Amino acid sequence: MASIRVRKETGLLFFDFRFRGQRCREQTMLQDTPANRKRLEKALAKIEAEIAAGTFDYGATFPSSRSIPAGGPWPAPEAPPGTPALPTTAPAAAASAATSPTPSFKDFTATWLSEHQIEWRRSHLKVLKCTLDGHLLPHFGDKPVGSITKADILAFRARLADLPGRTGPKMSPKRINGILAPMRQILAEAADRYGFVSPTLNLKPLRLRKTDVEPFTLEQVQQMLATVRVDWRNYFTVRFFTGIRTGEAHGLKWKYVDFDKRLILVRETFVLGEDEYTKTDSSQRDIQMTQVVFEALRAQHAATAKLSDYVFCNKEGKPLDNDNFGTRVWYPLLRHLGLKKRRPYQMRHTAATLWLASGEAPEWIARQLGHSSTEMLFRVYSRYVPNLTRQDGSAIERLLATRFATSNASLAQPNKPANTAGAQP
Repeated sequence: MASIRVRKETGLLFFDFRFRGQRCREQTMLQDTPANRKRLEKALAKIEAEIAAGTFDYGATFPSSRSIPAGGPWPAPEAPPGTPALPTTAPAAAASAATSPTPSFKDFTATWLSEHQIEWRRSHLKVLKCTLDGHLLPHFGDKPVGSITKADILAFRARLADLPGRTGPKMSPKRINGILAPMRQILAEAADRYGFVSPTLNLKPLRLRKTDVEPFTLEQVQQMLATVRVDWRNYFTVRFFTGIRTGEAHGLKWKYVDFDKRLILVRETFVLGEDEYTKTDSSQRDIQMTQVVFEALRAQHAATAKLSDYVFCNKEGKPLDNDNFGTRVWYPLLRHLGLKKRRPYQMRHTAATLWLASGEAPEWIARQLGHSSTEMLFRVYSRYVPNLTRQDGSAIERLLATRFATSNASLAQPNKPANTAGAQP
């Protein structure tokens, strides 16, 4: 009896049927999953129907077969006049797609890159190529894209977990997920083109630990502004009180600073040595200047406007370098003040918590930060608001206590007849 079976050594499904007295087994490149079995069972049912009708063409259905039964290839015999032709394209297409060879991962990745790179920013393309050249191509490059199994990817993921990370002894789950992300996209595209099921279809990303933001208090901000070098004070002020991202601050140009309307127009970001479009469309925004920020930018204009198009620049008029800022300014300042080590991005978190603490509308804060909604605002920063505003439930407690105390006092008074003497009609 015909069936769909699985090879134990590979985990791949194959057809097992009889044709003209001979047992035939044809390998596919599909993993043993319910969806793949259902797909191949439909193809097998059509094959059996064609064999019974005498119209089965073995060579057309399995063009890459190395075990066509003796006496083949088997052309489809002519059907008697008036007999409706059975559809042969469906099983042939399904079986052919499952057995036909596929290009190597390296070759298909080159095609995929050439077709999609127009969609990506230059900075994203640089990071993507670094991931491919550093991890994916050395490991999967020569392997046919249709033969890569879930077991292969799991073994690769386990190997990544043992490699040293950027900031720790082992690679972080976030970094591993980032390496596997283009792998998912490439295999999904290949599966769509060559008719197999992507082995990453049911592969879940590694769970990431929730990391808390660590904003500075207003007192700590004032301490840092009073201590930092004078030529960096304006930069710190703008970062702490606008929530502008690092790349947005380093890519800010004087043409985007509107002193008349007191607005900072975020239109570009500086990433990997190049000016780019902002992170998202919602990142294109107008940030309102407080008086402190206005004065800081006025002072910065006097210092760098004639030197560079960029608001914050080095002595040569070029944009600031992230690594140089971190190693020579940011981290030494934290050590000097005895503050906990944290990334410069915490300046953005500080702006958000200070706005919330001062009672600004969440919708306004979300727009200033470049968020498309307030969802992230409440999810990321809500736990800091009670600590800053002291609104930890005591306000509603006082309100209810007052109202219910008044009500209870009224109920506690003995019933007295109404005094209507002298009442006006």
